[in-house]
Amino acid sequence: MKKVHNFSAGPCILAPTVFEKSAKAILNYNDTGLSLIEMSHRSPEFVAIMEEARSLVKEVLDVPAGYTVLFLQGGASLGFLMTAYNMMGDHKKAGYITTGAWAKKASKEANFVGEAVIVASSEDKNNSYIPKGYNIPSDIDYLHYTSNNTIFGTQFKSIPETSVPLVCDMSSDIFSKKIDISKFDLVYAGAQKNLGPAGATLYIIKDSILGKSSVAIPTMLDFKTHADKDSMFNTPPVFSIYASMLTLQWIKEIGGLEEIEKRNNAKAELLYNEIDRNPLFEGTAAKEDRSYMNVTFVLKDDSKKEKFDELWNKANISGIKGHRSVGGYRASIYNAMPIESVQVLVDVMKAI
Repeated sequence: MKKVHNFSAGPCILAPTVFEKSAKAILNYNDTGLSLIEMSHRSPEFVAIMEEARSLVKEVLDVPAGYTVLFLQGGASLGFLMTAYNMMGDHKKAGYITTGAWAKKASKEANFVGEAVIVASSEDKNNSYIPKGYNIPSDIDYLHYTSNNTIFGTQFKSIPETSVPLVCDMSSDIFSKKIDISKFDLVYAGAQKNLGPAGATLYIIKDSILGKSSVAIPTMLDFKTHADKDSMFNTPPVFSIYASMLTLQWIKEIGGLEEIEKRNNAKAELLYNEIDRNPLFEGTAAKEDRSYMNVTFVLKDDSKKEKFDELWNKANISGIKGHRSVGGYRASIYNAMPIESVQVLVDVMKAI
């Protein structure tokens, strides 16, 4: 089988050991004679998987005491609305930093529960930078931002300083580097960028916010509902949680987030150095705000496009077509992407 270098923005590339163990579990989980996906989610086998997955999240991210970890469904898109329902307080206002399509969608959902106040935005330059020097109102119930922008290739390099509760959608860069969870009241992330297959959404929730919303919450959208049942209020996305557990095991085995961050930095620097060196290419994001997960760039000479596309196709490179909002190319270099694959892309860029 030919080696394909998968730079797709999502679903994500996963470590080979995760694929291998997942495939075996689909046929026969731990010699039980049952497939993982046909076992009861109440069985001792799956309860153990759920407990280990949640425990590994706390261990790998160094989550402090006083936080609950949940694996739920609905993706980050449902998280947009769950955030507003569970975090909206007496002010009935929430602050949003909109730096891309997903951050803007998150702010839109908040308007179903209260008022979304746009604290800062980068729309004026097609979301090619991270806003700085903005003022955060004191009369908002929480501040929400999206840490990494898969479409536009920008990434927050520091956590916003604020006196109000802080919420972050970390769907596309969670587990890619060390973060200080204690600065957040809520972190959520769809699994399909850096953690596992689509289907599960990770929530890390400060216990003090559970059951404290000032609005009536539908049962399924209430974090407390799921916290009280250890993520088992309804049937969980079994396979996605299992693969996420395997990914967390892999991260731990190779040296944790310190090693992951080192690898991710090396991959990003290799690719960005070629973009900056090669007169045929240009990055689309402000240099100080460049994402180390999603590298966006354009070919400056359109006459070279046919040749470049031919070369990367011949090199078995997949998934680098840019999003229509930006154009050009996008190379997503998530945790499991080996630096050897990035080198293949760089070699193609040099050969054009």
